Amino acid sequence: MRLNRFFFFLLLLQFSVIGSTAKGKDPVEYVNTLQGTNSKHELTRGNTYPTTALPFAMHTWTPQTGRNGDGWKYQFFKTTIRGFQQAHQCSSWTTDYCVFSFMPVTGKLVVNENERATGFKHENEIAKPHYYKVKLDNGIVTEMSPTERGAHLRFSFPKTGASYLVLDGYTGFSGIKIWPKEQKITGYVKNNKDNRGNLIKSYFEIHFDKPFKAYGTWENRNNSISENATEGEGGGIGAYIQFKNGEIVQAKVASSYISAEQATLNVTRELATHKTLDDTKAAAAAIWNKHLGRILVEGGTEEQKATFYSCFFRASLFSRQFYEYDKDGNPYYFSPYDGKIHKGYMFTDTGFWDTFRAQFPLNALMYPTMHGRYMQALLDAQEQCGWLPSWSFPGEAGSMIGNHAISLLADAWAKGIRTFDPQKALKAYLNEATNKGPWGPANGRDGWKQYYQLGYAPYPEVREATAKTLEYAYDDFCGYQLAKATGNTFYQNIFARQMYNYKNVYDPSTNFMRGRKANGEWAPNFDPVEWGGPFTEGNAWHWVWSVFHDVQGLINLMGGNKNFNAKLDSVFSVPNTVNVGSYGGMIHEMTEMVMANMGQYAHGNQPIQHMVYLYNYSGEPWKAQYHARNVMEKLYDATENGYPGDEDQGQTSSWYVLSALGFYSVCPGTDQYVMGSPVFQKTTITLENGKQFVIEAKNNNKESVYIQSATLNGKSFDQNWITYADIMNGGTLQLVMDSKPELKRGVSDNSKPFSLSK
Repeated sequence: MRLNRFFFFLLLLQFSVIGSTAKGKDPVEYVNTLQGTNSKHELTRGNTYPTTALPFAMHTWTPQTGRNGDGWKYQFFKTTIRGFQQAHQCSSWTTDYCVFSFMPVTGKLVVNENERATGFKHENEIAKPHYYKVKLDNGIVTEMSPTERGAHLRFSFPKTGASYLVLDGYTGFSGIKIWPKEQKITGYVKNNKDNRGNLIKSYFEIHFDKPFKAYGTWENRNNSISENATEGEGGGIGAYIQFKNGEIVQAKVASSYISAEQATLNVTRELATHKTLDDTKAAAAAIWNKHLGRILVEGGTEEQKATFYSCFFRASLFSRQFYEYDKDGNPYYFSPYDGKIHKGYMFTDTGFWDTFRAQFPLNALMYPTMHGRYMQALLDAQEQCGWLPSWSFPGEAGSMIGNHAISLLADAWAKGIRTFDPQKALKAYLNEATNKGPWGPANGRDGWKQYYQLGYAPYPEVREATAKTLEYAYDDFCGYQLAKATGNTFYQNIFARQMYNYKNVYDPSTNFMRGRKANGEWAPNFDPVEWGGPFTEGNAWHWVWSVFHDVQGLINLMGGNKNFNAKLDSVFSVPNTVNVGSYGGMIHEMTEMVMANMGQYAHGNQPIQHMVYLYNYSGEPWKAQYHARNVMEKLYDATENGYPGDEDQGQTSSWYVLSALGFYSVCPGTDQYVMGSPVFQKTTITLENGKQFVIEAKNNNKESVYIQSATLNGKSFDQNWITYADIMNGGTLQLVMDSKPELKRGVSDNSKPFSLSK
């Protein structure tokens, strides 16, 4: 045992060396998991909660300030905590699933979630990825450290007053069994439904290190208590345990979607060797330092490092594992799509409308093995429910717009991640593009017949038709790319017909994309600042740029580089006025755009997030460098107000991470990342293959945001993009920065990134 602990110590030391910054501070110490938590319905600063979890873990853990079932689990301005819960929530706009919570209570036993809520102060709170701690106003201290499928908790009660721990069964159905002699609780929770209307079930097992003085069950509908009861089942059934006064109690908990036996295996495998919470905390810190330390940043301010690593942390939570390991160590999972057990890997909890843009292109760089497993899991999910996922939480919801699973698949193939059958992928996508599924608008293709026949989705016959047309055209390009790369002319010809359909909703008289009727007429009363109508969560200023795959084609429509650049410039110079349009009132995305005070630039939502990089296509790349740095500096920080809108399952964080490296994924489905301006003087990316890619930015600081010259591995580098292979092969990108733009670099046609019409 001493020998094992010695090697464990050496391992921690190795991780610390790998993950430390130049000044010796571990990356995990820069992370503030409270980033973005000062959010509410009217104004979001991230819509995050202080997540305690391992990278891409199956479960996360968080303190709970909101009522059971409230989408806002934790809001920074709240003053009481009512529980510490297992969570999976992607966004405050979606209901969580498979939730249960613990709440320590002192003095009198109180089970009602409102009455047991206890005051706390943020100065008594530590919120890190590997460790959460809070001292409540009543003197109880709660600590949590994570494993992939569980957590280690510690409750330190005041010396005086009775010591209770309440287990809450949350909003759905639950079953509880208390084992006093074994000092454990087993059970399950079933809350929130899958896409077929079935409740998802999570089995749990909890081991305590102290004996029970008293116990019983309760239910949270009427808050009735059954003293000495050891079992219960029904709506909101929970349990309570009393320990001796002033006890310090540790609880090891793990869950399984597969079975009670698997929950036992999970808690044993992940927590049995951790005698105390401090062991779990140290192990989790080592994992996070190794993970975060794979991108080592040097130079820059402490605030910039905190913002970078806080965003990198948040980008490293999605998509979540939905698989477990059997007794022989083989991966298998309960499918939320068909309700059966399957061998292999499955991932959930992401919405591709958000995350295809940056979160998955970041994963492709940093975690290609996991990314490859994810691609196969996409096709497995399609076999199990008949449709490619678009928004998995944990089954298919079909939320938002577009059919962006094909973006992930085409992007992976373009980057050499070829773990799936491309012909199956193309067949699945064709089904997606020529049918409408039973769930949300992105389950299949809303308005697919009209889109196929007219070359666009007509408005108002199809809700948000113009936005859908633009995203369908991009998705069809991705289908075309995958077909072309794999020699399938049948699918190539089908999607080639449709990938230019963005042109059919461009109105040259206004220089905007517009809603278009089925008879070919433009929808009347056009106002470019009007939100909604033919657009999704934005207006014409935001959506005109959504031609990821053919920026040159868009430039041509606008009459050339000069007009295109003037239009880009105008986004930041026109007034930040809002016409609420079909929304009927101010939604939070509108409020966030106005608060940003950057004209019509609305970085708080996805449609326009790539727009600053488009100057690279039109002969003025220095403006991309300026605006990328300005957005990072002005709209992000590591505080509770740290995001300019919804964080959205890692997307808004991934935008920052990639942009801080100095490039961004404008067009997933190609192998290119488009250049911006790096934040740090030196960044070292340690790749999964063991190679390192180093970005050196000489003279870089807050004012010197412009690239004067560049070399890649010692050779002159005039391109406005870098390839996936350039990065994965390792090497050094050297930049010389200055406070004045270099107007001659990156302006030739050969310097421009990929466009279909280039």
